Amino acid sequence: MLSKALLRLGASAARHPWRVIAAWLIAATLAVLAAVAFGGRTADSMTAPGLDSRRAAELIERAGTGQEGMTAQVVVTPRDDGATFFDDDVRAALTRLRAEVQRLPHVLGTSDPTGALGAGGDTAVRGGLVSADGRIAVVRVQYPDQSRLSAEDLDALVDLGDRLRAELPLRIEMGGGLFYAFSGSDGGASELIGLLAAAAILFLAFGSLVAAALPIGMAVFGLTVGVATMTVVAGVTDVPTFAPVLGSMVGLGVGIDYALFVLARHREYLARGLDPHAAAGRAVATAGRPVVFAGGTVVVSILGLAVANVPFMTVGGVAVSIVVLTMVLASVTLLPAFLGAAGPRLGRAGRIGRALRAGRSGRLGRRRDTAAGAVPAAGWRRWIGHVGRHPVAYAVGAAALLLTATLPVLGLRVGLPDDGSLPQSRTERRAYDLVAEGFGPGTNGPLVIAADPAGDPGVVDRLVATVAADPGIASVAPTHIDGATGVATVAVFPTTSPQDKATADTIARLRTEVLPTAIGHGPARAHVGGAAASLSDVGRRTSERLPAFVAAVLALSFLLLMLVFRSVVVPLKAVLLNLLSIGAAYGVMVAVFQWGWGGALIGLEATVPIVSFIPMFLFAILFGLSMDYEVFLLSRVREEYVRTGDNGTAIVEGVAGTARIITSAALIMVAVFLSFAVADDPSTKMFGLGLATAIFIDATVVRMVLVPATMTLLGRTNWWLPKWLDRMLPRGPVGTDGPDAESGGEAPHPRLVDR
Repeated sequence: MLSKALLRLGASAARHPWRVIAAWLIAATLAVLAAVAFGGRTADSMTAPGLDSRRAAELIERAGTGQEGMTAQVVVTPRDDGATFFDDDVRAALTRLRAEVQRLPHVLGTSDPTGALGAGGDTAVRGGLVSADGRIAVVRVQYPDQSRLSAEDLDALVDLGDRLRAELPLRIEMGGGLFYAFSGSDGGASELIGLLAAAAILFLAFGSLVAAALPIGMAVFGLTVGVATMTVVAGVTDVPTFAPVLGSMVGLGVGIDYALFVLARHREYLARGLDPHAAAGRAVATAGRPVVFAGGTVVVSILGLAVANVPFMTVGGVAVSIVVLTMVLASVTLLPAFLGAAGPRLGRAGRIGRALRAGRSGRLGRRRDTAAGAVPAAGWRRWIGHVGRHPVAYAVGAAALLLTATLPVLGLRVGLPDDGSLPQSRTERRAYDLVAEGFGPGTNGPLVIAADPAGDPGVVDRLVATVAADPGIASVAPTHIDGATGVATVAVFPTTSPQDKATADTIARLRTEVLPTAIGHGPARAHVGGAAASLSDVGRRTSERLPAFVAAVLALSFLLLMLVFRSVVVPLKAVLLNLLSIGAAYGVMVAVFQWGWGGALIGLEATVPIVSFIPMFLFAILFGLSMDYEVFLLSRVREEYVRTGDNGTAIVEGVAGTARIITSAALIMVAVFLSFAVADDPSTKMFGLGLATAIFIDATVVRMVLVPATMTLLGRTNWWLPKWLDRMLPRGPVGTDGPDAESGGEAPHPRLVDR
């Protein structure tokens, strides 16, 4: 059985700590070496099979226009307010800049703004290279496919810009896909901030530097192995650029949380007089069961992203799942090894810790406080008892609060935050603003129409004329026709920015009205591609698949919880309450990112739509993480109910007995996630704020108010299970109806069944 296996595993790791630690050191070294030798770089393929933007990309690849490669753009304007690029000296500076960019490694070609100037102002405007007033010029830089590039190419371009700023009378800003691909994640500093915050919270929780250091050490080990393995996966398939940041965020959170719960149980057993080896074994057997189940729930929820049929989301989910699984394995092997190596010292608080505990004891009244979580704090017991005496008021009030917080979801708008969402300190943002000023906002998100005339020579001219006449299109670039395939590609510039809802409307209108009118009923075909179109398509695909995904995750979670707790009501209540906390988190995201409420607190300088794939990703992760606390809390409530048979006592003792640890764990997760919410990238901000908000709500309003209130109202009905269903369910896979880790036998459990 699982408990006995975990008992043996934990005790063995504690008895032979240095062997286990050495094995993890070897595993981490091998993972890093494999990542260096065989790993690949993250790459974004924001498309999916069957989408119109994907068909456009396939035609572009056939045509060989070079538009399928990586691009960058250098945006320049004279430093002198009265100068323009029609002046000979300023034009000469622009010519030199273009020539220097052209000589950079891997550059296939650059656009020539000076050629547009030679043709006159009107031609310059149509070419999209020099603004009508001659003040802003764009040099578009074409690179090969991302697989042939590296961060060194970005460094070379940036270094060139830094040098030329000092030598030319030009203000030089840069942006484009090269920056998005290789500018690096925001994870490094955020991870460090999160680790420091977690260390402080752990020290306050345990009052011991050694006890605080062990979960951090385990999480760092696990994160190293997990992220290195993710890098190896990137050498086989495209792993999205957000996966390492998200994996670090979730991995640190769950790793430290899981270690915290095992460590708290270990200190309980040390306080009871057990030797460190036996205490570690029993801690892994008791706390390790919900850790394994909770980690499995997180993984299953994330892997459910495959329902969306969006490959980059599926691969990203697999990559994050690898990190979570690594943390689960570390919690039941590496952590007990650390516990065994630390010996009995973990049962004692340091001098500062004893002072902190003494202060808390004086405030909370008389209680035994030998280890974190060993005895329920008097304050928590009083609070849970108070909620239990007024369950209706607290249940209704808390539910109303969460429903109110969920209301902004009705205005949820998915889209693509572009470089205009970055802070002004970033050159990409300054380049974005210059392009929008000189050529209009749509120039920052061009659409690419790819057409196969299929033998109809006049279809391309009709298509260009019809598209140019659409009110949502500002201008159309010259058409490129491939001589070998006959495929035509034309870049068109909307009147609105990439993240504007009107741009998505323009894309839809082009596909449903404009292109069919131009092509007619012949064999020719045309498709709308480009980054803005791809993100719009992915957003629509995820929105369509979200209900099926949510239903699948809810059904599976319900079944797993029913199996664990031998109840129909408890899983149903857990699913509904988790939906409330996730909905409230979505509402906060809409209020902050779309409405701008409090955006300045996280460095958000402009309102942005929610990134199209984030709601589904957040649901998968949050539902799994919220189940962690559900399992940890209800496992203890179930233990008390099994012991006493009294629902009220079980709620007070179970919730109060886990409240201190759940609060500490939640604070750690919130600190880790919020450290990512201050990153520059809006997508990282959304992940960080959404996860932090949901965990905070879940650990406070849901676990400490709604759970005790609703369980008090339901009484013995909490544990109701139809007799016929009780006979069908297997026994003891994990959770409280399996073998008792402390006794090695079966735990008796009163069960309310329908007879």
